[in-house]
Amino acid sequence: MRAVTALALTVALLAGCAPSATRPFTPADLPAETSSGEPAPQAEATPRVETVRVAPGVRVVVEWPAAPDADTTAMIEVFRDHFADSLRAVVSGGRDTGYLRTVQDEAGRDAYSWVRGFLDAGRSVRGTMRFYALNVSSVTGPGAQLDVCVDQTRLRPVDPATGEEVPRRSWWAREPYLQTAGMRRADDGTWRIKVFRHAQLPSERAKGCLR
Repeated sequence: MRAVTALALTVALLAGCAPSATRPFTPADLPAETSSGEPAPQAEATPRVETVRVAPGVRVVVEWPAAPDADTTAMIEVFRDHFADSLRAVVSGGRDTGYLRTVQDEAGRDAYSWVRGFLDAGRSVRGTMRFYALNVSSVTGPGAQLDVCVDQTRLRPVDPATGEEVPRRSWWAREPYLQTAGMRRADDGTWRIKVFRHAQLPSERAKGCLR
């Protein structure tokens, strides 16, 4: 969420959700040998692009990594669902509150403020929000940090009564930026977002999101 202005995760997240050592490498099973004794060739994993249609004229596009493991997949799904549901809350005029199911603590407060910012200004949205270069940059116990490049340059504020585009506010991102989500896995295996941070250009961290 862009209501938070800090540019990195600078404090430890509750219950061990702080950036630290990277996820240890776990080797995959060795491929079966062919009759000649050589390893059998394996199909190369390819990334996929997913489109989530939030409402007429509003969508979220996710450029998935090539071969995410189960935890990475679950975290990306939570991140994707949260932002899709947040846009759905804006488009519905606040009637849809599903976006609050995927956040807690500070992230929950920031998410609510982001949605209220549109509603209080009498604004809706139209267009596309795109996520790419998704990466779990650290894992510590039940906590993890997910880094995502966000491009909302094709997302526009509109007047919900007329559908006409209205001027963007000064904080509206006009270039891609880096969004980090500090996440925690509950005892039932469900991931939720606890804190959001972001980095905008000219930050060095955001430069990796330029294409």
